[in-house]
Amino acid sequence: MTHSYTHTSRRHRQGPARRIGRTLALVLPVVLVLSGTLAVASVNWTGATGSTLTTASQDISEPAKARAPQDVLRDALLVELQQKDPGIALTHLQQEVDRRPSLTKHCVSIARALGRAAVEHYGPARAQSFARPVCDTAFAAGVAESV
Repeated sequence: MTHSYTHTSRRHRQGPARRIGRTLALVLPVVLVLSGTLAVASVNWTGATGSTLTTASQDISEPAKARAPQDVLRDALLVELQQKDPGIALTHLQQEVDRRPSLTKHCVSIARALGRAAVEHYGPARAQSFARPVCDTAFAAGVAESV
């Protein structure tokens, strides 16, 4: 009789804990296998960029990339050229190059871009009237390239 008493009390004391343990032992591996399978299935293994996940991650990371100072300056001056006139944009280009000498090596390309944009916005004759010796007359070269 001692044997059945011990067996009954042990069973009674560990009943709910044992059931929870058994449930976890059966459910947890299933959950892990399913989540792993879903993770592997959602990866784009082909390398193509058509995947929704890849496209979303690219859209998020693009604004985080820093733009080069010369690109920022060029874009700002192109907007200024459209809103005001090329003369003001060229003056500001010269001021920025004087203020930040590291932009000197980009001055010619920026001035040419301004010259091409001036031709598009004002026409060749009027664009040429804004030419001045900023960056070795690169603005005039940009105007001439667009004609």
